[in-house]
Amino acid sequence: MNTLGWHRLHPYKRMLYYDIICYLSQGKRKFLSIPIADTKYGFIDQSLGAHLARTIMVEELGYLFRTCAPTSDTSDYRKAIVEDNVLLKKTAGTRVESYRRLRQLYGLTPSVFVYKTMRELWDATDRGQPLIALLCALARDPILRCATDLMIETPEGKTLTAKTFEAVIEKQFPGRLSPKTQASTAQNVASSWTQSGHLQGKVEKTRHRIETEPVVVAYALLLAYLTGVRGDALFESDWLKILDTPTHTARAFAQQAAQQGWLEYRHSGQVTDITFRHFLSEEKP
Repeated sequence: MNTLGWHRLHPYKRMLYYDIICYLSQGKRKFLSIPIADTKYGFIDQSLGAHLARTIMVEELGYLFRTCAPTSDTSDYRKAIVEDNVLLKKTAGTRVESYRRLRQLYGLTPSVFVYKTMRELWDATDRGQPLIALLCALARDPILRCATDLMIETPEGKTLTAKTFEAVIEKQFPGRLSPKTQASTAQNVASSWTQSGHLQGKVEKTRHRIETEPVVVAYALLLAYLTGVRGDALFESDWLKILDTPTHTARAFAQQAAQQGWLEYRHSGQVTDITFRHFLSEEKP
């Protein structure tokens, strides 16, 4: 943008574009790093993901999980969505597409480890369900994941627009999407962060500080653990930072999660050891 065009902009738009430029100039950081070896747990780090066409669909997950047992597999979910129409979609095409995107985003089978653990934890909380869905989706959708830094770095009360998300997507996937697809994808990403509670508002989104609970912290710690993080570094990982929870509170929640049987928490002096025998008894981390 030339200097003349810049000064002709409304002051609000100048502020918006300035924020985008500052964010993009900070350099490319590997958000929520996922080592290739850990894709065996169900992490995805290659394809663009379901947010090209959908959001994290928290409401749809609620309908689906109230209908299907935790042990259900893809065939059960497909029947529930496509044949039984538990998601109350108007057309057969929309039902098929909803099933395809939900499966792409979450796995919908106990053979996908990050989904299997998410599904178990889902039934242990009501208020924390949107955050559990978000964390699982972050593990499996690179487009949603590319906005993690933006969410972590945006202070409470600051306004974000679709253009902000478009800029983040373009930065991470330059030239991969057409302008139309990039715009709709940015709207989907912003909607997902709204469903999780990180944003509020319809067109302009305002950063909101979320409140979490022990079961959600347990899942975030598990995801960080599966990517190779250990000890005190678990509480410094982006998987925990995205929960807007101070370290001392996250530690307290981890202790409560240990009392509930989701993990083992040992802290002595400056050494912290966290393990997940409940989930990993048959796995090799």
